[in-house]
Amino acid sequence: MEHVDLLALADFNLVARHGGYGKAARASGRPKATLSRRVADLEASLDLRLFERGARALKLTEEGRALFERTGQLLTELEETATAIASGGHSPRGRLRISAPLLFSQTAMGKLAAGFARKYPDVRLEVTTEDRAVDMVEEAYDLVIRVNPAPDAGLVGRIFLRDRLVVVASPALPPPTDGASVPAVLRGSIGQAETWDITAAAGPSTLTVQPVLGLSSLVMVRDAVRMGAGVARLPLSLVSPDLAAGRLVRWGDVESVEIALWALYPTRRLLSARVSAFLDYLREAFPQGTPDELAAYVTE
Repeated sequence: MEHVDLLALADFNLVARHGGYGKAARASGRPKATLSRRVADLEASLDLRLFERGARALKLTEEGRALFERTGQLLTELEETATAIASGGHSPRGRLRISAPLLFSQTAMGKLAAGFARKYPDVRLEVTTEDRAVDMVEEAYDLVIRVNPAPDAGLVGRIFLRDRLVVVASPALPPPTDGASVPAVLRGSIGQAETWDITAAAGPSTLTVQPVLGLSSLVMVRDAVRMGAGVARLPLSLVSPDLAAGRLVRWGDVESVEIALWALYPTRRLLSARVSAFLDYLREAFPQGTPDELAAYVTE
């Protein structure tokens, strides 16, 4: 096998990222024929087929996908290093794409993004809000923020915030007596009556609830509980201001549930200056990583 042409590898990544020669040519201003020839030369030097060439679509082969995943970020790092050296500095620059969960985005991400943009004006920050598990490579994310993510050998990162679930209600809703059920507001669909194990000042107890509302956002759940629609299990950071102001009362804690917010990035990527800067910014914003710290950050 001949040595790999770095320029051909860069052109391959360009085509793979855009999903076709035409799109890559339009995005880069490079001739389509040149890109095609470079990729063909790379396939010949590696003795591998990197793309499946259908009538309309161009798809990566298994080997092509592996090459793309392992070399894309390396090429980005090389470009960043060259840019930093050429500019005489090491300030992060370029596009930073982040996926963050809905509640964290609604309460804190706007403020975080604005502060980060002021501190690093050469970084083009893009934040997408979604609770699903995204494919970081396929969808070109540099960093994802997730709540209690499932173990993934392809991702590394760290916890930057912890929270806990509390059971809250409007002061107008009296606690149940003699084991009676109480109305409850849930995130998601509603079903039959259920029980919640909670710990209060008087000790552990079991609360029987009858779901009456199913809402897709925890912010909507909180607002419905404020209006007296029922009890709910909500993150302490979200309801701390309402508890302090007396708009909600705390019936107890859901001790068995820990909420951990992770900042994750792929293991196969070198940690870019942009991602490293954002991780440092999160640590500065939440040095203790407690629910009260998040609540204070949101309400400042």
